[in-house]
Amino acid sequence: MAQYELLLPKMGESVAEATVIKWVKQPGDAIDLDDTILEIATDKVDSEVPSPVAGKLVKQLFKENDIAQVGDIIAIIETEDGDHPPVETPVAEIPAIEEKIEAIPGIEQLPSENKATAADFSSSDRFYSPLVKSIAAQENISLAELDAIKGSGVDGRLNKDDLLDYIARKSDGAVKTATAVLTPPEPQISQTTENKTITSDPVLNKTSTTSVSGADEIMEMDRMRKLIADHMVMSKATSPHVTSFVEADVTNMVLWRNKVKNSFEKRENEKITFTPIFVEAVAKAIKDFPMINVSVNGTQIIKKGNINIGMAAALPSGNLIVPVIKNADQLNLVGLTRAVNDLATRARNSKLKPDETQGGTFTLTNVGSFGNVMGTPIINQPQVAILAVGAIKKKPAVLETEHGDVIAIRHMMFLSLSYDHRVVDGSLGGMFVRRVADYLESWDLNREV
Repeated sequence: MAQYELLLPKMGESVAEATVIKWVKQPGDAIDLDDTILEIATDKVDSEVPSPVAGKLVKQLFKENDIAQVGDIIAIIETEDGDHPPVETPVAEIPAIEEKIEAIPGIEQLPSENKATAADFSSSDRFYSPLVKSIAAQENISLAELDAIKGSGVDGRLNKDDLLDYIARKSDGAVKTATAVLTPPEPQISQTTENKTITSDPVLNKTSTTSVSGADEIMEMDRMRKLIADHMVMSKATSPHVTSFVEADVTNMVLWRNKVKNSFEKRENEKITFTPIFVEAVAKAIKDFPMINVSVNGTQIIKKGNINIGMAAALPSGNLIVPVIKNADQLNLVGLTRAVNDLATRARNSKLKPDETQGGTFTLTNVGSFGNVMGTPIINQPQVAILAVGAIKKKPAVLETEHGDVIAIRHMMFLSLSYDHRVVDGSLGGMFVRRVADYLESWDLNREV
């Protein structure tokens, strides 16, 4: 018998870790080649890890909801094949760090159970790297403190520098720790109504529960909905949102697409929708206004070298995911159509790779697909802008001709751009969304694809 080390596989250049969400095989279970051993999650994408060997699962080295780094040994499989040398089981947990505190004469020492439990991360939905966990354990930082620290990493992740900066400010007395808010409040006068208790204490109001009737149903959020909720709240807390609107006459674009869609599908075996046309216009406008293609890191503005456009896609579960078209400016309309259709199909079937939701620099969302004429989307952090395209409606519009103004039936739509007012002013945001509309309005009816 031999033992095989199952490693967490590489899932893309920008993906360094994953969360174990479910073990499909348990210790002692027989495993065939390519059997799914466990399910993992990176941000909003769930993936399966297959077995490259046949044998028997001996040990799981990570528990459900634990975070593993790419290349970590996550399981030991016993095989019949002697090609795999025996291995020693590594310890997956972070070693406990013992802190020696000298007793102060004349002062009673606090019980040891009052120490912050920095290593207990089972109750948090936020991702923390092993390095951050280790530093938190060394500095005796509680989970409540960690959850309150604002992260500057991708999707608001808390990185080493964020934590070290917090520790430095805390030692200087510039940070009020999470224990400060645990001081029992003064008794407050409250009055009870039929449905809920109203108290004059705003802190208590935040955590007060609302009663439900017998007809109500209480549902726990699934993992993806929790991630979306946290991401949306973090975005609104991070960026001062401003939204600018433009109405565009897209009649030529609609007529052109109606003219070519049948021949395009027959030739390319792909259906052409409006989405790749929108993506092309956005990519062109970003080249004209590159400061919309940035992110913010503290007081630094990071100007992105690539134009990677995320397209928000609704899933059958009702959740939302944003696959990314990498280097969208380098694809022609046929290439964009293939990329859009492929990503949308695999998103609906939960077949996206983790790396395909990473690295976006700008996001496009089509609220028109739900019949909405406009929207005020929330920025997809760490980006600084997101464009919503509304439903295309036939409306009477005034046209200027050489013989005077006339009223005609035109295909009209609203574009709404939400942007981070820390780094994008109204002039830049307004000119950008206007430029996108200009590209759509000036569509060539005789364009060849």
